[in-house]
Amino acid sequence: MKRSLFIIISLSVTFSSLFAQEDERGIYFHKKKYVPASLPTFENSKSELPTPIWDENPEWVELYWRAWEIAFSNLKQPPAESPLVANWIDEGLSPQIFQWDTHFMVMFGRYASHIFPFIESHDNFYARQHANGMICRILNEADGVDHHWGLGPNYARTINPPLFSWAEMEYFRFTKDTARLEQILEPIERYVSWVEENRKAHGTEHALYWSNGQASGMDNTPRDMGRPSPDGDIHSATDAMGWVDMSSQIKICYDNLAEICTILGEKKKAKAYRKKAAALADRINRYMWDEESGLYYDVDTASVRTPWITTATFWPMLAGISSRQQCARLVEAIKDENLFWRRLPLPSLAANQPYYDKCGNYWRGGVWAPTTYMTVKGLQNNGYEELASLIARRNMVTMYKVYESTGTIWELYSPEMYMPATDATGVYMVKPDFVGWSGIIPISMFIENVIGINADATTRRIVWRSTSSKRHGIMNLRFGDITTSLVKDGVKVTVESNASYTLSINGKDFEINRGVQVIEVE
Repeated sequence: MKRSLFIIISLSVTFSSLFAQEDERGIYFHKKKYVPASLPTFENSKSELPTPIWDENPEWVELYWRAWEIAFSNLKQPPAESPLVANWIDEGLSPQIFQWDTHFMVMFGRYASHIFPFIESHDNFYARQHANGMICRILNEADGVDHHWGLGPNYARTINPPLFSWAEMEYFRFTKDTARLEQILEPIERYVSWVEENRKAHGTEHALYWSNGQASGMDNTPRDMGRPSPDGDIHSATDAMGWVDMSSQIKICYDNLAEICTILGEKKKAKAYRKKAAALADRINRYMWDEESGLYYDVDTASVRTPWITTATFWPMLAGISSRQQCARLVEAIKDENLFWRRLPLPSLAANQPYYDKCGNYWRGGVWAPTTYMTVKGLQNNGYEELASLIARRNMVTMYKVYESTGTIWELYSPEMYMPATDATGVYMVKPDFVGWSGIIPISMFIENVIGINADATTRRIVWRSTSSKRHGIMNLRFGDITTSLVKDGVKVTVESNASYTLSINGKDFEINRGVQVIEVE
């Protein structure tokens, strides 16, 4: 069972002493009760979805549609008597909802925000937030109770990658829904305050943020080896080890909170969050960066760097922590066949590490959509668009080949073979029909990093990095109040739009007006 394979359940915690009373749940969020709403179907919605055009590999378009078909089949309504407050997209694993799965599902869901409010999948977590700010990473669908997989001693397994703010801001850039930012600011602030109090390595020199395999989502990662744990499960460790991913994710949170506060006119708070982000970035570079290897590492309680090399090393690039020189070193590691450049990049554990498994074996080599998307976005943000596109294409190749042989999309993939990940004995450790976060590759990365189209409603701008010599583009793309179609065939680009915006193609800007126009590009 996903995220539970390596858990030893602790019964030693008196949960009533840890959690606020039931009537104190969700007090920072405006939505208190579920208002019934019907669920759309894929069949009735397909014509309203963006339609990609990619004549170079038309089979990838087939994979795109299959991802949406599975995604729509996973839309759910709260069961009767459940305290959940919104319809949601489910990861399709169990009768629970998972926090960081949800973050990545709403990111690709923004392309269909006019059909279904995917972002409201977050609402069920905000509505079950404790009065002290904590949000458990796993909730039962039936009763909204914090599931024991997400608990443990000292809340060891409670905090997933804290990415509510990242997903919310990516969605905002597509919808420009300022009213939602007003609704989610306090829940996220309270959540981050809880993390600051309970996940910061207080009393250490590095003062970074700790996590473990279960909480981080990297369940069986060897990063936990040698750590003490109150319940005997090293993947539920609670010692104050600074983790690269967790610390970088908190920096992302503070950057996002600064941006949200700026948008909402709260300048003083925005300044305070920017200051926190800058101070954290300095600590991450001081304690976690290793100049000799050109990588970031976790640090133990004595601020000594640990030896493990995993995809966590790339989070600082996305978080805007890495300098140009550091990004260049990280790119070297990505391109290194002894580390991350396998048939399918990027394995979760570098290929030169002990316990690396070419079959995948979960987080001991398996290639996962969330960490791949994170790395690709970090590359894109730092000017490495070509490498980002190449990684996206390699993922599309693998996903389609496995789709051809199995008929579906999987939770994770082998880094060496065209197959879903297994353990060393060949037993599947993964879920089929998983869209889940795996949908972010054939939907978001296909549009953004293969076709090369990135839309921003807040600036009324599309940036198109066009690289194919064959006909390509997208039809019926909606962002903000704009619906547009863009098709490039040779040097001609045909654009249709219901409103004006700026289109940048390979660095050259064009002003798009309502109606149809043809642009010639080199």
